[in-house]
Amino acid sequence: MQCYSFIKTMMIFFNFLIFLCGVALLAVGIWVSVDGPSFLKIFGPASSSAMQFVNVGYFLIAAGAVLFALGFLGCYGAHTENKCALMMFFFILLIIFIAEVAAAVVALVYTSTAKNILTLVVVNTIENEYGSQKDFTQVWDTTMEALKCCGFNNYTDFENSPYFRDHKVFPPYCCSDVNSTVTESCTKKRAEEKAVEGCFNQLLSDIQTNAVTVGGVAAGIGGLELAAMIVSMYLYCNLK
Repeated sequence: MQCYSFIKTMMIFFNFLIFLCGVALLAVGIWVSVDGPSFLKIFGPASSSAMQFVNVGYFLIAAGAVLFALGFLGCYGAHTENKCALMMFFFILLIIFIAEVAAAVVALVYTSTAKNILTLVVVNTIENEYGSQKDFTQVWDTTMEALKCCGFNNYTDFENSPYFRDHKVFPPYCCSDVNSTVTESCTKKRAEEKAVEGCFNQLLSDIQTNAVTVGGVAAGIGGLELAAMIVSMYLYCNLK
């Protein structure tokens, strides 16, 4: 009986924290969606390009809604000993867990296929918008500077872009070394000599380099989800 009471208390406590996190994310997401300019004033102009590239507001609302629902169901179900709420909590977590496992399998098995699909989409967008669409250009400049990479595959992604047509050179990041900056124009000859790696390969390389950390975090999240499902089912089975 004491074990049951302890598990029930921990279930209520941790799900209340999840509930609060969900409320916070929902509030920020709604704020960003409704009053974006105020958000930009606080977090600076650097966040503008990111917000244009990915609609942060809707993402935060979606994530907040999931956490809100999970936290509420877990907390309410444990506190009131409501079997229906506990079962819904279990099934939502199970769906999330299965989706994460499926995503991991797809990422491992179909990496090359995913790259081909992304190449068609991303390279086409670079050719149409890099150099003409300010926000898109800023996002790619920031990405290339941070990862020390060039384009999605390499410098050839920019050959048909508005930037290349206007300047007759490639972005400076396509001619930069890891530990140096570029002072000369990035011509095709220099870009070929430098052979700066594409951002997709660089990102994969960084993930592989930190595979232990990434795997540990993923395993930790999966373990917490499994533990939460086990606890919810334990409470469900011990309710009268």
